[in-house]
Amino acid sequence: MLNLSKTVKNLVRHRHHWDKVMQATAARRPLPQFNNSPDSHLREVTGFGSNPGALRMFMYVPERLAPSPALVVALHGCTQNATSYDHGSGWSTLASRHGFVVLLPEQQPANNPKNCFSWFQPSDTARGHGEALSISQMVERAIADYGIDRRRVYVTGLSAGGAMASAMLATYPDVFAGGAIIAGLPYGAAANVQEAFASMRGRSRSAAEWAELVRAASPYQGPWPKISVWHGTADATVDPLNADEIVKQWTTLHGLPVVPTRDDRVNGYPRQVWCSPTGDELVESYTLTGMAHGTPLAIGPAADQGGSAGAFFLDVGISSSFHIAKFWGLVGDTYIPAVEDITLAPVPHELLRGAEERVGEPIHTEPTEHDEDKPPFNVQAVITNALKAAGLMK
Repeated sequence: MLNLSKTVKNLVRHRHHWDKVMQATAARRPLPQFNNSPDSHLREVTGFGSNPGALRMFMYVPERLAPSPALVVALHGCTQNATSYDHGSGWSTLASRHGFVVLLPEQQPANNPKNCFSWFQPSDTARGHGEALSISQMVERAIADYGIDRRRVYVTGLSAGGAMASAMLATYPDVFAGGAIIAGLPYGAAANVQEAFASMRGRSRSAAEWAELVRAASPYQGPWPKISVWHGTADATVDPLNADEIVKQWTTLHGLPVVPTRDDRVNGYPRQVWCSPTGDELVESYTLTGMAHGTPLAIGPAADQGGSAGAFFLDVGISSSFHIAKFWGLVGDTYIPAVEDITLAPVPHELLRGAEERVGEPIHTEPTEHDEDKPPFNVQAVITNALKAAGLMK
């Protein structure tokens, strides 16, 4: 582990990068809280438990539900909230077509200045504690309120939400039948701020080490949830190596070989699949060639299309939400509500303004010739502000 002096040295060397991040954060207005506006079709639920993680709970329940409906928990990324993630990903549109319920937990700026879930904090990613417990309490409330089939509860998320989905799958594998991790990280990738930085740039461990982290996270020992992994090859924010590490973690838990059962192409993109001896698909991995950091979308009215393009919602010709739902068995159910697809209201422009910040642009690793001309600055303040701006400090 790097010591404090090395941490300070690295932050000083990267001063130009952090200056840009802090300037962008200072210029951006606080995230608008518009989930309860007339334009939103999400409903906030309160009183769902002790809520030690201090999260908010939002639901989308279609007009007509399938008997014993399924539940999808969708976790937003940094700079997003429940409404913007639902709007971009298209999960509520799928729910209205196929009669399942969507639960959208929401982070609060008081917990994290960039609205990131605290995937790198052990106190928030342990069973029975913090944000992980809050989300599990929301699931229990949804099950009780809507008669959810406990065998059909799933979780997905983008980026920090994807890493938090990994945490939920590891700490509550008895609750979730499946999960999907988009541009995220494996469970146990980080246990503090410093490790979070390192893991986002890519950290490799042995398959056995990754699997043991999950086994130690709960008393449950299988059968394990089925897992869908999505990552763009041009992602400069969360290194694509993390997709391989997630696959290693879950194929090992399932007792599957390293070599995939088959290689497919879906909408032009490579898909690898690992199957059980009986042919059940247990792990899949989509490689989005040339795609940057975000959720893959296919915009349009067709059954395998949906969502809305924007910051971190990328129209690349394949709908991750649709194919994840299909992998889980939620698409193609015999019950299809005979109602029109919901119409999503536009997301207020101020939510997206500046969200395209170049989080992943190359960092200046060496001082420039003009560095000596800069005035002195407070190193401790730089460290604190930088970590807060990156969403890695409360």
